[in-house]
Amino acid sequence: MKKSFSHLTPTGDPTMVDVSPKSATLREAVAESVVILDSDIVDRLENDEIHTKKGPVFQTAILAGVMGAKRTPDLIPLCHPIGLDKCHIDIKINEQKEVIITCTASIVSKTGVEMEALTGASVAALTIYDMCKGFSHNIQIKQTQLIKKTGGKSDFERT
Repeated sequence: MKKSFSHLTPTGDPTMVDVSPKSATLREAVAESVVILDSDIVDRLENDEIHTKKGPVFQTAILAGVMGAKRTPDLIPLCHPIGLDKCHIDIKINEQKEVIITCTASIVSKTGVEMEALTGASVAALTIYDMCKGFSHNIQIKQTQLIKKTGGKSDFERT
């Protein structure tokens, strides 16, 4: 059976998905963004943090990511407005000197939190770009992807 788009009516008009018949369950999603920094910026790393005149980059990105996740329904049309029970942003530097941003969002709800996790990771990545562009514009937001989701009709884990 061919799946249809969940946010379209049978006549093709956009619509919010009706979650009223669903049961509230614990929903969790993990998303990741990868940022490639120019070597000049990487050289400024001290204890996995970059300090600028605007403040500590990674700490500011964590706050921005949480704020972004909370504002997802204001940014993405047809997303259900939900009050997140948890939103955690983790930022690490891997061996390849890439910045790995992980956003974990959860809620007990009738709808999932994938978009909130993806938005949180994306906003954190954009914040790192914004705060580091004074050093170099040679910054790349390499990817943003869903890593895992649980608690809905179907679970997902990237392998």
